[in-house]
Amino acid sequence: MPRLNEIPLSVLDLAPIRHGGSAAETFDDSVTLARLAERRGFERFWLAEHHSIDGIASAATSVLIGHVAGQTSRIRVGSGGIMLPNHPPLVIAEQFGTLETLYPGRIDLGLGRAPGADAATMAALRRDAFAGVDDFPQRLEELKGYLDDERPGQRVRAVPGQGTRVPLWLLGSSDYSARLAGREGLPFAFAAQFAPARLHEALRVYRDNFQPSALLDAPYAMVGLPVIAADSDLQAEYLASTARQKFLGLVRGQRILAQPPTEHLDWSPLEQSQVEQFLGAAVIGGPDTVREGLEAFLEATGADELMLHTDVYSLEDRLRSYEIVADLWQADT
Repeated sequence: MPRLNEIPLSVLDLAPIRHGGSAAETFDDSVTLARLAERRGFERFWLAEHHSIDGIASAATSVLIGHVAGQTSRIRVGSGGIMLPNHPPLVIAEQFGTLETLYPGRIDLGLGRAPGADAATMAALRRDAFAGVDDFPQRLEELKGYLDDERPGQRVRAVPGQGTRVPLWLLGSSDYSARLAGREGLPFAFAAQFAPARLHEALRVYRDNFQPSALLDAPYAMVGLPVIAADSDLQAEYLASTARQKFLGLVRGQRILAQPPTEHLDWSPLEQSQVEQFLGAAVIGGPDTVREGLEAFLEATGADELMLHTDVYSLEDRLRSYEIVADLWQADT
């Protein structure tokens, strides 16, 4: 199995809005984090599509990707992910074809099939709340057609987009997208940063069903992983209370802005258990604890790449966490 210094590391940024902060500050923070990730050698920097959620500022995902790509020079920038059922495939092909034209060789298009929104928000997106996602494979095939070379007799073209061959990834938190990614010969990213329960099953399904394609001759699995590194285990656990407050809000049906860390959480044993299920794959601690946790995770999963998500309140603590991981990652290279 690969060791930490043998695989690429990447960054997932959910563009969190802090309590007492603003979306404008969040966008500045995203650029600052992306520049650090680029400087320290991280492979890619992804942003995710969410709508009508207090505390997340990445609704216009392709716009923010362009902003971050324009403020960096090497790191790959992409979506983790675009929720394809929310959009006509032609529009996504045009958006990402434009990004690839502006920033050649640096754009990734990660795709999810969940709507990522409630019924009212789906209606506002002009999407039928009862339509389901059964047509996702057809939407994926249509999107590929707009990004590949033009086909004979093709009546509708993505301009720009046609022929850009923006790299596609399938994202998932179950075995559905794992199976489809394997069948299509696409790279697969599993969302263990919030749904770790089916991680091992999804990786097995992906690898068992993989069919070589023009894009990949072997399966390539990236795993999103919550990581909070600090100078001590105690400090890291304290900082992790921000993420725990967020998931406690979800358990209670509340969407909240990122909260400052706290020494005490007012929750029931059942709520605590539910929150910890979201963070079941999390690696939290000082440098030694984080090194051991990341190595153990790689041993258990055989992941080809890790995409780290650090959910803490202050930008300084977030930057410090990635610096610690980068130091561990590069120590033996």
